[in-house]
Amino acid sequence: MAPKVHVKKGDIVKVVAGDNNGKTGKVLEVIPDKGRVVVEGVNIIKKHARPSQKNPQGGIIDRPGPIAAANVMVVCPNCDEAVRTGNVRRSDGSAARTCKRCGKAID
Repeated sequence: MAPKVHVKKGDIVKVVAGDNNGKTGKVLEVIPDKGRVVVEGVNIIKKHARPSQKNPQGGIIDRPGPIAAANVMVVCPNCDEAVRTGNVRRSDGSAARTCKRCGKAID
């Protein structure tokens, strides 16, 4: 079973540790097996690509690389700050993520 990651694809997150500290971006991909996330505009790496049908020129492509999920925090849409999240059961039985600062639902 894959370890649980506190962020989801599409979340807006803020990097709180590492070389990209302070940057914010949208989560493009979550890799739960490795506990890593790919964030738009963060940890830009250079990838050398061969010419292909999709990219006939080839060359060097800049793209975001994965960073540790522990180094990012979800930005609450209500308080507009990087916050810790908690889980709450709704009356219909489904789970929802909530902001630990303001208590409102994030999802």
